[in-house]
Amino acid sequence: MISAPDATRAVVISLNTSFRARDYPVIEWDAAGVPDNVEATMLWYSDIDASRVFRHSLIVEGGRLAPVTLVQDRGWIGRIGGLALVLQGGFAEPIVVPGAAAKPMSATQVLGDRVREWLAFEPWNGASINGLIGGADVQDLPLPALLGAVAGIAALAYAGLARWKPLVFGPVLGAGVAAMFVIAWIAVDARWQWNLLRQASVTHAQYAGKSWQERHLAAEDGPLFAFIEKVRAKLPDPPARVFMVAAAQSLRNRGAYHLYPYNVYFDPWSDTVPPPSAVRPGDFIVVYQRKGIQFDAAQHRLRWDDQAPIGVELLLVDAGAALFRVR
Repeated sequence: MISAPDATRAVVISLNTSFRARDYPVIEWDAAGVPDNVEATMLWYSDIDASRVFRHSLIVEGGRLAPVTLVQDRGWIGRIGGLALVLQGGFAEPIVVPGAAAKPMSATQVLGDRVREWLAFEPWNGASINGLIGGADVQDLPLPALLGAVAGIAALAYAGLARWKPLVFGPVLGAGVAAMFVIAWIAVDARWQWNLLRQASVTHAQYAGKSWQERHLAAEDGPLFAFIEKVRAKLPDPPARVFMVAAAQSLRNRGAYHLYPYNVYFDPWSDTVPPPSAVRPGDFIVVYQRKGIQFDAAQHRLRWDDQAPIGVELLLVDAGAALFRVR
């Protein structure tokens, strides 16, 4: 996991490899959370000219890196001794890069990739209430589209048979065409039921037998909940004005949720901090994983985003987080 780039706004991930280029014409980097503004490049060298480093630009699609075909690249020859991924640009959310795969693009491998994409476990997330993708986040051939096309072609073929032999197929033409799409729907629903069964198992293992505090700590925002619990112990009884500040939208929203019923102020859309004129003595400022917040411990002054500093008292400090009371 890459949390942030270095001072040069660049990240390099290198892998030692040893395979023949002609046997593996496609390289696929398994990456998630890559912003569109990040420039991705793949580097490699081979035993033909080990002193030379070749490069090929990668395309970012939906937060992921598209597979790159190198069979026409003049540098993709010999035995590849190493690969590297270079990401250039700024990003606030972490980028996950588990690794890379060299693919021979044989019929067996391509079919195996499609099946794995269709049957990949799709855990619940904030968008699951609206719909599911139906497997892997990025698919070259989505299963619903394939089944829909197959059902349509089968229906046309059945209609052709009914025209050719109307006495045999004609009387049940409507039922036969409908059966094609019902079968496709059952196949898609069977995949959904299988995913739901696995999700139930994961949810049971994650939350079963735990108290409500333990369930919150086991959730995806468990570290945030643990910090907010420490914050609540420092706050007076409601009502009190609390400003929730975080770089990530999800952390701002969840932090505000955990702080209720206090009077919580936060920006649900963008990473902004209220101007100093918006806060007043007695207010509280919760900062969680947000850069640009500067605290002068000697002067008890807090400033952010080149705004004028304000007087505060530091009540709580944690890894990448703090609680301040405005003086």
